[in-house]
Amino acid sequence: MDNIFKKTDLATHNVFRWENLGDIREGRGDLGEDMPVLVYRLLQFTMLDVLSKEYGSERANDLFRAAGYLAGSEFTKAVLDLSVDFDTFVASLQKALEDYKVGVLRMEAFDHETGSLMLTIGQDLDCSGLPITDETVCNYDEGFIAGILNAYTGKDYDVREIDCWANGDRVCRFSGVVI
Repeated sequence: MDNIFKKTDLATHNVFRWENLGDIREGRGDLGEDMPVLVYRLLQFTMLDVLSKEYGSERANDLFRAAGYLAGSEFTKAVLDLSVDFDTFVASLQKALEDYKVGVLRMEAFDHETGSLMLTIGQDLDCSGLPITDETVCNYDEGFIAGILNAYTGKDYDVREIDCWANGDRVCRFSGVVI
């Protein structure tokens, strides 16, 4: 496939801002705010395919983590109260992720001293229902969770998926450590 954009065209792309997402209710009228997960995955997996072919799988996954991080950070700042205690924050995050139909969050473990954690997300957008390929595929979610944690704690996290629907599990399990 020919490169359809010149490098200068890409460099002039707007920097992401939450308000640039627009007024979806007004703009989509009769179609509304919801769309099938299939359409989300179509965008995600075709984007990953193009990036992998252009930059290699490892770099494409890093880019997806970076995009997820930005999304998680901005989502948290726009949707959640950052001034509440940790347990209240987690409860609010669980509700927000369900309300936005991202997935069902369960905090399995959190060490208040080190900040390390283990959590699961069930029925998630990225992989629930995918064929089993014996790999973890939720790189975007790794970044999304790291962005959420950074926005709330002010600390940098390394979040990695250790169980995934695509490797035969029924929930995605993530381990996070402060770096």
